[in-house]
Amino acid sequence: MSNQLSSIRTFFFLFVSLIALIGSHFAVADEPLLEKDSRAALKTLYDNSPGAKSLGDKAKGILVFPNVTKAGFIIGGQGGDGVLIVNDKVVGYYNTAAVSVGLQAGAQSFGYTMFFMSDAVLKDFQNSKNFQIGMGPNVVFIDAGAAKDINTLTAKADVYAIIFDQKGLMAGIGLQGSKITKLNK
Repeated sequence: MSNQLSSIRTFFFLFVSLIALIGSHFAVADEPLLEKDSRAALKTLYDNSPGAKSLGDKAKGILVFPNVTKAGFIIGGQGGDGVLIVNDKVVGYYNTAAVSVGLQAGAQSFGYTMFFMSDAVLKDFQNSKNFQIGMGPNVVFIDAGAAKDINTLTAKADVYAIIFDQKGLMAGIGLQGSKITKLNK
């Protein structure tokens, strides 16, 4: 019985920690620092992946999340703040958040970038209150290493998302829902 109680306490502690982690991302981070971190992350991605640079050159807008934190044990979550860059100017601040349920354990951090390839898709994204991945435009996720094989001739999707700079260990399988929300300044 005490082993079961210990498991329940551990689960409760992890769940509360997860909620605190996700909740901490709903306030806008220090804007100049977030912009600096986002531009540095984008530069690092471009330096390591000519395919990503090629997408960036053709994209109508680029959404950069330089540091997303993901943690979980059965129930998981992730969150982070980022910026939308259009014509080399920051035009908005965004938060990404996701909750997952399944056989999973661990923690990791990573960055990801979304390249909006048309004016229409970029406008739809900017006008949406909560952009949900999997609903709406065709989003293709690419690992940073595989992005080297992407070029403007093979790029046919509405939005490309590249995950990069992964640190930590997160393993498992599960169902996940993800959304991106515009933050108010």
